[in-house]
Amino acid sequence: MDLSQIPDGAQGGQNAEEEEAKRAQEEQMRRDMMATVLDSGARERLSRISLVSPERSRQIEMILLRMAQSGQLRGRVSENQLIELLDQMESAGGKTTTKQSKIVFQRRKDFDDDDFDI
Repeated sequence: MDLSQIPDGAQGGQNAEEEEAKRAQEEQMRRDMMATVLDSGARERLSRISLVSPERSRQIEMILLRMAQSGQLRGRVSENQLIELLDQMESAGGKTTTKQSKIVFQRRKDFDDDDFDI
């Protein structure tokens, strides 16, 4: 069957399905690679980081994948090694990109009981 005979809507649906399948396959490969690179403690810490900051977690994963592909990693990454990597990221300029939040407490002034003497 020639692709020109397929209606545009059906062809777009197939492309979207193919792209979704490709994304799912890439995501599964990334998870598998992280499972082989990280030990259980480091995986747990990375999952907690992803709950708070998904973009930070992605950055860490990309760094670890590049290190694994280039042969810089020897064995599995422990939780302590992951913490050291996070510290290196912070000192390398991560502080300039993070937002500093400030919490200000404003206490309500209660009425003094003496003001309401009858």
